[in-house]
Amino acid sequence: MEGKILAVNISEKKGVIKTPIDEGYFKIDHGLVGDAHAGNWHRQVSLLGIESINKMKALGIEGLCTGKFAENLTTEGIVLYELPIGTKLQIGETIQEVTQIGKECHVGCAIFQQIGSCIMPLEGIFTKVLKEGTIKPGDTISVIE
Repeated sequence: MEGKILAVNISEKKGVIKTPIDEGYFKIDHGLVGDAHAGNWHRQVSLLGIESINKMKALGIEGLCTGKFAENLTTEGIVLYELPIGTKLQIGETIQEVTQIGKECHVGCAIFQQIGSCIMPLEGIFTKVLKEGTIKPGDTISVIE
């Protein structure tokens, strides 16, 4: 199973929309260097598929783009939320392990406040970094085990 990275997104504060960057460095036991959500915990990196974002667009919600759901990595080609916890992914130079599917939306979520709904709690996934390295748009994401 293989897909690609459409965007790498970062924010300095929690609860805000992330901004796309040219590339990011993902560190073991940390996540995306410089991102507010990074740290030594099970939700170091957040991923959301463009397919999920397109579901929200299909509801007539305008202005949605990568990073709006506070995801670090926007992907295409893999149904992320169907991956079992423990799945290992090769993403760019990194290897990451799926640690959580979905989440409880936090109070003050920018998207929920704007439109009253959010796909991230249902279809976003979280990973921890097992092998560090750089990820940039256009890199491959593939299931390795």
